[in-house]
Amino acid sequence: MDTVSKGGSTLKVLHKHGPCSKLHNNKENTPNHSEILKQDEARVYKIRSRIAKKSSLNELEQTKAANLPAKSGSSLGSGNYLVTVGLGTPAKQLSLIFDTGSDLTWTQCEPCVRSCYQQQDPTFDPSESTTYSNVSCSSSTCTSLSSATGNSPGCSASTCVYGIQYGDSSFSVGFFGKERITLTSTDVFDDFYFGCGQNNNGLFGSTAGLLGLGRNKLSLVSQTAQKYNKIFSYCLPSTRSSTGHLTFGGSPSSSAKYTPFSTISMGASFYGIDFTAISVGGRNLSISSSVFSTAGAIIDSGTVITRLPPAAYSALRTAFRQKMKKYPMAKALSILDTCYDLSNYTTISVPKIGFSFKGGAQVKIDATGTLYASSPSQVCLAFAGNTNDTDVAIFGNTQQKTIEVVYDGAGGRLGFAPGRCK
Repeated sequence: MDTVSKGGSTLKVLHKHGPCSKLHNNKENTPNHSEILKQDEARVYKIRSRIAKKSSLNELEQTKAANLPAKSGSSLGSGNYLVTVGLGTPAKQLSLIFDTGSDLTWTQCEPCVRSCYQQQDPTFDPSESTTYSNVSCSSSTCTSLSSATGNSPGCSASTCVYGIQYGDSSFSVGFFGKERITLTSTDVFDDFYFGCGQNNNGLFGSTAGLLGLGRNKLSLVSQTAQKYNKIFSYCLPSTRSSTGHLTFGGSPSSSAKYTPFSTISMGASFYGIDFTAISVGGRNLSISSSVFSTAGAIIDSGTVITRLPPAAYSALRTAFRQKMKKYPMAKALSILDTCYDLSNYTTISVPKIGFSFKGGAQVKIDATGTLYASSPSQVCLAFAGNTNDTDVAIFGNTQQKTIEVVYDGAGGRLGFAPGRCK
């Protein structure tokens, strides 16, 4: 399940649909590329909505009743990655999506009063744990759910009720509780606040729920801050068959290049960053600084494709197409509009794309982060443009592969360490 690194605790990270994942056998629920990108668009829409406005638990109840997803049990975007943690006493092993764009950790719980989707792990039963307790409606921690979920909490027989909703009307509603969480054999935390889902449905695949790594005080990062000092890092698997890591604590990498976190208006739970420039083939594109500053940007482990401001994406696309003009173009793939037919080539030359961030940090995107391949005859530029200048930009997980990403919450900065991942 885990290893303990020097000065920190490390969990294995698996691609949800990779052969290393125990969810791999669920072939019928593995989405195709168009579905992955459609679900990614739904996630991005939800992030924008969450930043733009807050909703209530009553609105969530109404929305989920009217718009249950048509296909339950498929993936919340194939770009989601899994870690396994222990919950309860004795500890039950649960495979959870880890998500820097969410705060509340939750899992499906017995007795599933309303609905539980099918998951690979046995459903967590709080009655079998000696360390579980409900959180009272009158607790200040119950009140803090509003900022962590974007929904006002409810109350059921004096027990606090949470509700959280994602893209495509995926949702989890249930009791807010405290429990022991086991990250590694040596790192165990009591009184961990989490959601015990009694009504869950949507695009979570066969996972048991979600591990929230956002900036809110209810996230795992904040709840373990006394030990880990809000420091964590990860390497995402570069292929579906490889394994990455999620490490908590330790000293921030000295080889990483850092950019300060910024705060997104109405989106304080997200990890804000500031783009300053984009380069193609070693040359910076002519993009006004105001293009990046209008709506700001975040980094998100759960968004697959990086979203850029319209003017920035237009400049990137033009320069990239110019460098790739000797290759025949192919039809668009969902949100990806710059695609090529490379079926007749054994080797290709792909221009290097680079990003510059506030503070001087620079990241050169690996070829695996530049192209998204549906098939050899449809290989696309793995970036998309936002519809409006006021839409937040998102640095997605396709572009994060092969780079160790370091979150130094105590230092208020984000680091990129190239070459530190397999």
